[in-house]
Amino acid sequence: MVGREPTLRVTMLPRDTNARGTIFGGIILSHIDLAGAVAAREHVARNFVTRAMREVEFIAPVYVGDVVSFYTAVLREGKTSLTIRIEVEAERFSEPGQRVRVTEAEVIYVAIDEHGKATAIR
Repeated sequence: MVGREPTLRVTMLPRDTNARGTIFGGIILSHIDLAGAVAAREHVARNFVTRAMREVEFIAPVYVGDVVSFYTAVLREGKTSLTIRIEVEAERFSEPGQRVRVTEAEVIYVAIDEHGKATAIR
């Protein structure tokens, strides 16, 4: 997936750190969810909700100042759901040009109607 345009790019700020001084995993999870939702909406013009996050793997830490890119791809399309693969890469603030894969995840989104009920994607 890397080598194409990211779905989302974010610079990590001091407010995003945990007690160890690295970026809190929950911040990365939040951005993963947002990037996946953008990809789902781009794939099909429906309202989606997050059903599940699977196989979230934190590979390397993220630091303040890193520019984090979220790359997405649709893995599966069901009747009412999409499974989106998100790969996360950090460009190190301390070493410009150095890119590191930091997180990977699969997220399932379900299309909903105006009453919040699952609805067919197509």
